[in-house]
Amino acid sequence: MEMELTSVIPSVPSRFRRGLLALVMATAATTASAQQAPPPAPAPAPPPVASTQLTQPTTPVGPVRRISIDEAVTLSLEQNVSLAVQRMNPGISELDVVQSYAQWLPNLTGQFRFQSLEQPVATTLQSGSANFQQDQWLGNFGMDQLLPTGGFYSLGYQALRNENNNQFATLNPNTQGNFTFSFEQPLLRNRSIDITRQQILVSKNNLAISEMDFRNTVVSTVRDVKNAYWDLVVAQSALAVQRTTLELSLQTLGDNRKRVEVGTMAPIDIVQAEAEVASNEENVIIGEQTVAQAQDQLRALILDPRTVDFWNTTFETTDAPSLATSPVDVDAAVAKAMSGRLDLQQARKQLESNDVRLKYFKNQTLPALSANVDYGLAGLGGTVLHRDGGGLDPGEITSTSSIPYSEVLKDVFGFAFPTWSFSLNVSYPIGRNGNKVNFERQQLTNEQNLLQLRDLERQVVQQVRDLARQVNTNLKRVSTTQAARSLAERRLEAEQKKFGVGLSTTFNVLQAQRDLAEARNNEQRAILDFEKSRVDFEASQEASISGAGAGSLTLGGAIGQGTGSAGSTTSVTPGAGRVGQNR
Repeated sequence: MEMELTSVIPSVPSRFRRGLLALVMATAATTASAQQAPPPAPAPAPPPVASTQLTQPTTPVGPVRRISIDEAVTLSLEQNVSLAVQRMNPGISELDVVQSYAQWLPNLTGQFRFQSLEQPVATTLQSGSANFQQDQWLGNFGMDQLLPTGGFYSLGYQALRNENNNQFATLNPNTQGNFTFSFEQPLLRNRSIDITRQQILVSKNNLAISEMDFRNTVVSTVRDVKNAYWDLVVAQSALAVQRTTLELSLQTLGDNRKRVEVGTMAPIDIVQAEAEVASNEENVIIGEQTVAQAQDQLRALILDPRTVDFWNTTFETTDAPSLATSPVDVDAAVAKAMSGRLDLQQARKQLESNDVRLKYFKNQTLPALSANVDYGLAGLGGTVLHRDGGGLDPGEITSTSSIPYSEVLKDVFGFAFPTWSFSLNVSYPIGRNGNKVNFERQQLTNEQNLLQLRDLERQVVQQVRDLARQVNTNLKRVSTTQAARSLAERRLEAEQKKFGVGLSTTFNVLQAQRDLAEARNNEQRAILDFEKSRVDFEASQEASISGAGAGSLTLGGAIGQGTGSAGSTTSVTPGAGRVGQNR
């Protein structure tokens, strides 16, 4: 450096040359020192402020109602709209039975008629004048009825008064009384069963099926209410887990800031903690949404929409999951389901109706043989015209006498002039007629439905066994997830202690927090699946259920790898197929 400066300033006197060189060297040293000094650390950017409101429960906007699971079930039975709709069906089916019986009720008939007649005549013997005139008053009443034996009877009385201009009439006006009775009884076809008796038996079975269907709806509704209640319980617990996780991440962030201020931690660790807080905030928001959805689901099942503050009522659950359970007796549960399950009873009732139809169609293949009895009584009265003529000349009316109507009634009900007849009527179509085809079709239908019942019984047994396994499996899951959660708590506690003495890192603490949150969520999911599988198992012994074992609730905000994932839905357990109904 000195040689270069000397060559640059050759003309400077030697006594000044050394002073100038010293000055230049000092300046260069100062510049080099300034270039080698580290720049001052920039002030860390202000971190995003986590909302402390997310760590506290949201204040309800409407009334808060504390409710137990039994109270929820009671409310649903009283106020559930869908259940109220189904409750009307048995009443409608009962009216069908009444309508079928109504065909056996007696039927009263009556008529009154007046007729005036005037017409030309072809012979004087018809009236003795150029035209024939007649006035007629007629009144009748009667009753007919279809009998439970398949027979049919009718009886009636007719009163008639005739007045005309016939010169040959000896009673003018005349009065008549007629009593008639008719009875028909099938002897082969329609003797043991007819369409009316078939309809009555089928409508009775349909009433029983309708009542079973309503009971099935009650069981399904109770099951839905219980599952919705546990959905809400676990959703609230999961939200509490997310808020606790957020509080832990906020605490870690605060500790890291203090360490950065005193210079014992790098600023980058604050950014990592801030990202974790933001992720946990998102999980809390998702958890609040899940709780709101669970509130709506339970509300729709147990409250009448016309209730005041229907949409603003917030439920505070009072029951916690009870994990104490006795071992599941699969054989007893299967036996109970096979004897009392409603969809099986409905299918068996339907088979009874099919047997009734088969009996009817078989009867229709018989010949139509019937016995008929007709009986009649008559009486005649009126004004008797006495004439002085004879033969074709009636002569003049010389006197009259009267036969009162009381004498007519006396003749009728005194059996003075009886008329009766008896007949046997038979008909039979030749060949493979429609009645035989209907009978053969019903035979095939009955065989088909019997096979369907056997398949339904197999499905019921399979479903009950699957649900029993789910109860046992989920109970084991609860035990293992509880142990995993306990270990995760101990690990977090250990990491926090190590971090406090400088033996761990922020990353390890945050990872332990994530693992604890995930373990708690896994425990809540296992508890939810256990409670719902137990509800489904109990319901499956009484009624058909759909979606058994399938989770329907997103617990919200499962912590994973610091990404703020919203978590996953409850697991879908095998054996959740719907058991169909044959009606």
